[in-house]
Amino acid sequence: MKRFAAASLLAMGMAFSAMAADFTGYITDTACANKQGAKAASEKHAACAAKCINGGSPAVLLTEDGKIYKIADQDKVKEHAGHKVTITGNLDGDTLKVDSVRM
Repeated sequence: MKRFAAASLLAMGMAFSAMAADFTGYITDTACANKQGAKAASEKHAACAAKCINGGSPAVLLTEDGKIYKIADQDKVKEHAGHKVTITGNLDGDTLKVDSVRM
């Protein structure tokens, strides 16, 4: 019985960790996020971010407090380069697995 209870608690904990969460910030490219930090998190950098992302630099989500999240599903965020978005998805380490993107 104790094993069943422990297994049930473990399964519930894993289910909660797999739930999607919302992450808000700006879609920018890796280079700008690392060089400029939070300065790159603005609509002013939309054209630069779009140019760099379309040129092959990976897109990232940069929060207003300077946190950088890698994005696993690049195609889902490319059209939002430079824009403030909310991504619903799962965090695996420092990488977001995107379920949806909204502005």
